[in-house]
Amino acid sequence: MSLNLGDPFPNFTADTTIGSIDFHQWIGDGWAILFSHPADYTPVCTTELAAVAKLVPEFAKRNVKPIALSCDTVESHRGWIEDIKAYGELPVAGYGFPFPIIDDSKRELAVKLNMLDKDEIGSAGLPLTCRAVFVIDAAKKLRLSILYPATTGRNFAEILRTIDSMQLTDKRKVATPADWMQGGTCMVQPSVPEDQLATLFPAGVNSVSLPSGKKYLRKTECPE
Repeated sequence: MSLNLGDPFPNFTADTTIGSIDFHQWIGDGWAILFSHPADYTPVCTTELAAVAKLVPEFAKRNVKPIALSCDTVESHRGWIEDIKAYGELPVAGYGFPFPIIDDSKRELAVKLNMLDKDEIGSAGLPLTCRAVFVIDAAKKLRLSILYPATTGRNFAEILRTIDSMQLTDKRKVATPADWMQGGTCMVQPSVPEDQLATLFPAGVNSVSLPSGKKYLRKTECPE
């Protein structure tokens, strides 16, 4: 299956470390980030899941639920979680794990969502999942998709940044420039006519003078 940005994200049922879930029902009325990893008990994946566990409060502030996936069983995931908690120095007593991990040992979702990496072969001689990231919004549409090679760990602070941008630009007629961070200067969308600027952007708009003479680069403070 080939998914484009804006496409409805397919629903599925799956066994996870918190039991069987219907994906769309599990998301509820918020957003979700589904991220796959090549295998349990591997070094880069352990650092990634520990990093996401620490960022769960930040995802929650944005009404985003993280969920992980690999081609291993729930039993394997539950054993590996203890290593993740130890590596990440996460609380242990009375503490499970702050997000679920999907059992895709039959590779059904990996095939359905085109997440298999033909260059990464597991001990069983079968392709492993790549480091895919899917961000799904409250309308259950795909908003962002990134694929990383197995040897490159993901920067989840960057994924949070993209979510901040998407949630802001859904509500305001702005776009976020290179290296933008929450609260930083934004760009007015080119589709906004000049006669609406004062109404939409009471903090003011600064048009950047360019050699072309075109007034398409317009800056404004980050809207609340």
